[in-house]
Amino acid sequence: MNLFEIIFLSIALGVDCLVVSFSQGLLVRFKRRKISTILALVMGFFQGGMPIISYLLTGMVYDYIAPFAKSLVFGIFMFLGCKFIIEALKNNDENLRQRLGFRVMILLGIATSIDALGAGISLRLTHTPLLLSCGIIALGSFLMSLTGFWSGNALKKFDTKYLEIAAGVILILLAIKALI
Repeated sequence: MNLFEIIFLSIALGVDCLVVSFSQGLLVRFKRRKISTILALVMGFFQGGMPIISYLLTGMVYDYIAPFAKSLVFGIFMFLGCKFIIEALKNNDENLRQRLGFRVMILLGIATSIDALGAGISLRLTHTPLLLSCGIIALGSFLMSLTGFWSGNALKKFDTKYLEIAAGVILILLAIKALI
């Protein structure tokens, strides 16, 4: 792959980061800079790290995960989406703080980066430089995550309850997309 193709790969892999971060940006009303930065770092870390794993292990990891990848992504996004909607109906600030914790960010990072495992195999098979590619993928996902978060955050004028439900619906739609 050439540099141009690596950048397009980065954009393709970062789209889920953008959408998930957008949904989180709809929710956050406290420590926005800190949370957006941590979320973007987590997204970039997993997007850049997954290709390294599959590149190094070539087909071993991917062969085991591939049959379940869609189900794993579906399950994580569906669980989180339903959780957001159910807890939005409770409309409790403490519940909101718990939903946006580091564990949720890690789950979101993993769920959005499972596709990146396949990218690592592609990078290996095409003899593409690993560190350059993963750096570009991580940076692209980081930037797209920040963009998504702050775009969602700009829509804060709406009632929080409906924004939380919208964030849950977005995650559920991503879950359904994962099965297609």
